Amino acid sequence: MSKNEADVSSAYVTSQVKKDKLKKARNKRSQTIILGSILPVILLIFWELLSKAGVFPSYQLPAPSIIFLTILEMGQTGELWGHIGITVYRVFAGFVIGTLVAILLGSLVGFYQKAEQLFDPIIQAFRSIPSLAWVPLFILWMGIGETSKITMIAVGVFFPVYLNLVSGILGVDRKLIEVGKMYKLTPFQQVHRIILPASLPSFLIGLRSGLGLGWMFVVAAELMGASQGLGYLLVLGQNTLSPETIISSIILFAIIGKLSDWLLKILEERSLHWQDRFVKT
Repeated sequence: MSKNEADVSSAYVTSQVKKDKLKKARNKRSQTIILGSILPVILLIFWELLSKAGVFPSYQLPAPSIIFLTILEMGQTGELWGHIGITVYRVFAGFVIGTLVAILLGSLVGFYQKAEQLFDPIIQAFRSIPSLAWVPLFILWMGIGETSKITMIAVGVFFPVYLNLVSGILGVDRKLIEVGKMYKLTPFQQVHRIILPASLPSFLIGLRSGLGLGWMFVVAAELMGASQGLGYLLVLGQNTLSPETIISSIILFAIIGKLSDWLLKILEERSLHWQDRFVKT
């Protein structure tokens, strides 16, 4: 076989291997979606049947079909997209700010023992404060505008990201650092090649936990005099005695929260593809 034929054969085999991997990944993703949808679909069917049978009074728990029509009507009038847009914006802004502050302080505390002794006690004390306790203070300081709401969400995102990052940095195997020293890596190279990759799994878990808390905190934030947002829809539904509006808002929170977590999970899988848990069948 000539060299050209060997190259063509090798390229063909590589291409086939890539196609097989992509096909396997698509099948795995489809299987995950199908399996994850089974219980919600069964729950919705039972809920609809029991509502039609009159087991659940409609003024307390409307049927899923009524809730779907409520969401559809809000979508057709354009009202829904405004509520979703402002809530997603608040969560995204709070998530970015909370994550950046957590990376800054978490890196400082994780790398330097003096910084840990200085900052960690007060951060742990602040972590114990219930989220709703911040509401009156933020309103007093920043009013009821967007700044107080985004700050509230950033506080919620900060703590899990900070804790996981610090835990990841402190948990790096010291033997790896010793090996780095044996190979005469500079401090920057040790951080770049050893400490950051080793702490990445813990950091990504912190990001997902932080985002989850961000969605919880946005409800509390939108109770602070909001006139738009999914949290506002909850209050509107309560004031107008409209359970379908309340449940529509809850379901939208669940769907959008799940989608945002799914995006972070994809990022986690691609960043940590070398870990055994992402190679399972």
